Amino acid sequence: MKTPSLRELFYSHDGNLIHKWDHYFDIYEKYFSKYRGKELNILEIGISHGGSLQLWKKYFGDGVNIYAIDINPECQKFEDDQTKIFIGSQSDRQFLESVISQIPLMDIIIDDGGHRMDHQLVSFEMLYMKVKEGGIYLVEDTHTSYWTEFYGGLRNPGSFIEKSKGLIDSLYESHIHEKERIETSDVARHIQSIAFYDSIVVFEKHLRAAPFHTQVGHDAIVPFDPVVKRKPSFLEVLFSKFKKKQRHPFDVNDRGRL
Repeated sequence: MKTPSLRELFYSHDGNLIHKWDHYFDIYEKYFSKYRGKELNILEIGISHGGSLQLWKKYFGDGVNIYAIDINPECQKFEDDQTKIFIGSQSDRQFLESVISQIPLMDIIIDDGGHRMDHQLVSFEMLYMKVKEGGIYLVEDTHTSYWTEFYGGLRNPGSFIEKSKGLIDSLYESHIHEKERIETSDVARHIQSIAFYDSIVVFEKHLRAAPFHTQVGHDAIVPFDPVVKRKPSFLEVLFSKFKKKQRHPFDVNDRGRL
């Protein structure tokens, strides 16, 4: 018998209310399918009527341990042997510290909470390092980064999307001269990849190893480099005389020729 997809489970669901954009299911499947039938820990922020809790149990199976955060005290009634509920605000740092002290490392964290910028930003800052190495931190409904009523707005520097865009630079830390201009926190250094979708941002957690390049084999042609690189301007040359000399990142990461 064919195992039903998450989309199929959603559309056949007749339990508590669930509200999802249809295209999310393809994204979920891409990142979550490897966990089906295995022991895993999930933290979901924002559970509303509790329907998503039922859906995750159907999808992942008996091995899933669910931890959930919601601000509505009514949600406490969804707690059971497989589900631990914490009542509080996802932007309350003291509350999140308490949650962090009571939960194990997570395979998956899903932020489907209040969708306000402070909600998403504080939760990410506080909870990201609670994800296991190789795990997933997924933020839903990031279209609110473009809505002023959620304290977002197009290219608003305080939005979650703009924060996520900035973390792209952190992925290139080993190739950047001006490291003081990028985020080099533990969170940033534990981001293996960032994937942007319509209304979802997915972070894969893994401590990045220092990159290196090397060469093997023998020369077969006379090297030819047609790329004309920009020469430093007069002012750049002048200012460089007052700066500490830095090795180029390409040279720093060079393991030479084997």
